[in-house]
Amino acid sequence: MYYTDQGRDLDFRHDPFKAIVTPRPIGWISAVNAKGEVNLSPYSFFNAISSRPNIVMFSSENKKDAVAFIEETGEFTCSLVSKALDQQMNLTSAPLPRGENEYVHAGLEMAPSRIVKPPRVAASPAALECKLLSIQQLKDIDGNDVPRWMVLGQVVATYVGEAFVHDGRFDTAKANPIARCGYSDYAEVSELFSIVRPAGG
Repeated sequence: MYYTDQGRDLDFRHDPFKAIVTPRPIGWISAVNAKGEVNLSPYSFFNAISSRPNIVMFSSENKKDAVAFIEETGEFTCSLVSKALDQQMNLTSAPLPRGENEYVHAGLEMAPSRIVKPPRVAASPAALECKLLSIQQLKDIDGNDVPRWMVLGQVVATYVGEAFVHDGRFDTAKANPIARCGYSDYAEVSELFSIVRPAGG
């Protein structure tokens, strides 16, 4: 089967793009606006894009509160979503009125950050404190603006729960993170395998 972007609806009930580019890490982004209102929301268009310095990226479809709040204050946190927190994460995706706290809505405890103002999810195994690098509205191949915004942030501090450190490493399998797949599907990381890179690679 082969199709163009324009013809995708002829063969699929739903665009398979998000099911093909999978699994996608979930950026559980917390931000605070200039008034001190807190927002917490999950983004599956999220990933690490650099080390030294550590830089993360997330993209928002439409300019939601997280992007607007980060634009105002220049800071955010990203908490890892473990399998134990999957339902709370889902609750934070609800379209609440601006200013209503998703932490309260989902029954989550906030933990203070050390360097930035936005809190992290206290129950999360790990979290990143980030300073804004840039916010960019995306364009299509014809140069037209599309209602999608990409946010880049540099990690300035990292929290890791002591229970998830083993032999000097972060125990990813024990942290049991989940990732977004297509449609309403998710995957969880509970088992790892290793592949040694070729010499000089």
